[in-house]
Amino acid sequence: MTILDELAAYARERVEKAKAAKPLETIREEALAIDTPTDKRFAFEKALLTPGVSFICECKKASPSKGVIAENFPYLEIARSYEAAGADAISVLTEPKWFKGSEAYLKEIAADVKIPVLRKDFTVDEYMIYEAKVLGASAVLLIVSLLSEDKIREYIGICDELGLSALVECHDEAEIETALKAGARVVGVNNRNLKDFTVDIELAGRLRALVPEGVAYVSESGITGEKDMELVREIKADAVLIGEAMMRAENKAEFLNRLKA
Repeated sequence: MTILDELAAYARERVEKAKAAKPLETIREEALAIDTPTDKRFAFEKALLTPGVSFICECKKASPSKGVIAENFPYLEIARSYEAAGADAISVLTEPKWFKGSEAYLKEIAADVKIPVLRKDFTVDEYMIYEAKVLGASAVLLIVSLLSEDKIREYIGICDELGLSALVECHDEAEIETALKAGARVVGVNNRNLKDFTVDIELAGRLRALVPEGVAYVSESGITGEKDMELVREIKADAVLIGEAMMRAENKAEFLNRLKA
């Protein structure tokens, strides 16, 4: 079993427990009852398609490969500093076991900031999409290696109904083809292989030509400084998602401003 397999299996366990406490039909009704203003619908993908490179900054306490990254985790303070420094969106981990995330972090951050918030988790069931909407997220993560083309298409359809964006994450040529066939409007290439957690910072560059204009393209993971940002700009990525380096920076606003320069 790879780390990704374990993450997915645990996500399914979490969903079953959540369904026992609140049935799918109930969470679906709650999500559909939320009246989202037109200008807030699909806010995440709109933010990524503005001129220049958009920055998705992550609130992450831990990871499977590095363990605890931030012993002190004032998540609201971190999110506010990202927004104040000009982040275009915030990614919030809700996976509790390996990433020490929480749905409460997402709910509080989404209520506190004005920029879009991505629910960063291992979506294995439609329940998690409705849950994300109720928690206040603007987007969810769909990982191609966990889902069939038909399932991705179905989940994008649910997102469309709710006004959510779907960041469809890929790691190779075949997965990008699957994502595009399923109707992805935001494609992310994870430079970190989630099966063994190795990082290839140039992967997003090699796969860039496969994603057509009009589909937002995100380089995810492995960005550590200005030199890496040069690569991101060279490939004309629409956005970059930065997690560990942002969390380890003592002055997060200063670090983000350096990357934006």
